[in-house]
Amino acid sequence: MNTVPASRRYTGFAMLLHWVLALALVGMFAMGLYMADLPFSPARLKLYNWHKWAGVTVLILSVLRLLWRLTHRPPALPQAVTLAMPGWQMAAYQATHVLMYALFFAVPLIGWAYSSAAGFPIVLFGVLPLPDFVSADKALSELIKPWHEASAFALTALVVVHVGAALKHQWIDKDGLLTRMLPGGR
Repeated sequence: MNTVPASRRYTGFAMLLHWVLALALVGMFAMGLYMADLPFSPARLKLYNWHKWAGVTVLILSVLRLLWRLTHRPPALPQAVTLAMPGWQMAAYQATHVLMYALFFAVPLIGWAYSSAAGFPIVLFGVLPLPDFVSADKALSELIKPWHEASAFALTALVVVHVGAALKHQWIDKDGLLTRMLPGGR
């Protein structure tokens, strides 16, 4: 496997944001799947609150990540990789990243709107009440709920594509591309 020079690697802070957000998204999706079918109980209410807190945290991390990306240009893809990639793969690479960034914001914001419309305010970590996005409205909450679910599943699908592409580069192409985002300077 090729080693990637430091100039072609992401910064430590970019890596940290990437991996923390990745773990948060996996945890959020798993929690969302688990809690959705639980009967009404104190445990379900606790999980919903944790899910909302994590959603706000994902939103904050996404803002930080976008600001970092806008102010710190990511390393260019190595020329050997861009020359080896068919045009459709380059288009998929770019579209996947743009759509993931859009959904990093859309999923938690739609969830926040759903929670507001359902009449369940978000009190971050049980101490900081956040403003409602919309007024409580049962009919509106029923309209928003499937959008939150669909956008979460869409984000998950894009993450799976992203991981699959990274693993293809690692194990099939053996071009060292994955090491650009791995800590340790390999």
